[in-house]
Amino acid sequence: MTVFNHETASYEREEGSIKVQNFNSHNTRFAYSCIGKEDDPALPVVIWAHGWGHSHKSFKHYLAALEQQARHIALDFPGFGESPEPPEHWGTIEYADAIASWIKDNNMPPVLWIGHSFGCRVGTQLAAHHPECVREMIYIAGAGLKRPRPFYKRLYLFIRIRLFKALRHYVPESSLKKKLVAIFGSSDYNQTSGIMRKILVRIVNEDLVEEAKKISCPVTLIYGTEDTETPPSIGKKYAQLIKNSQLHLLEGQDHISVLQNGRHRIIKIISDTINDL
Repeated sequence: MTVFNHETASYEREEGSIKVQNFNSHNTRFAYSCIGKEDDPALPVVIWAHGWGHSHKSFKHYLAALEQQARHIALDFPGFGESPEPPEHWGTIEYADAIASWIKDNNMPPVLWIGHSFGCRVGTQLAAHHPECVREMIYIAGAGLKRPRPFYKRLYLFIRIRLFKALRHYVPESSLKKKLVAIFGSSDYNQTSGIMRKILVRIVNEDLVEEAKKISCPVTLIYGTEDTETPPSIGKKYAQLIKNSQLHLLEGQDHISVLQNGRHRIIKIISDTINDL
């Protein structure tokens, strides 16, 4: 039987009282919630990994629907939700290494990893570098690969970044610098600061092609046809790189609605996957 080492606290949500638990790994505290039949070792372990700027609460409807099928662990990555920021500007490999250490220290069976966007970046690193920890993965709007862009678009982005760096260097007043960030920065960049902004910059510049090639476990890829942040082309590229993978495209869904409006179809895919484990 798996025993999870943790400290506990509690908070309230619409479904009732649920415990927020904590584990420490690599000098960093992770908050998480256990949902479902935590004391039944016969059931598979499912780890839920949220997107950038979100928390485990993004999956509340999924957890409610699938509660009885598995032992669910819904993470808050350090820097999000109930988890404090990492001590250093981590990349996805540091997030993955810390989670892998926790999985191994607790003698967990290989898990079903379900991620949205950023959570898929971490999952890619986890499966590539710690394959013994992962039984199967499901990507929802998975990020981690560079999107194909025409030359003129790549040139535009190159000039924009260079111009932003040059202006930021020569503009002395902090108020003007904030205006530059608001003009040139992405919404995620503008909503972060300090170490989390450094983490964001490091992560968005990662290209996980070589890591994806190393993945040997089955991977289900789910993308919305109207997603402009992680477009279907990324899903198709993942499908080419990961030998044991299958791609599902949800018509009319974008990066966020695929997780919300598309959840009924995704829940069916996840439920079938859990039943086959």
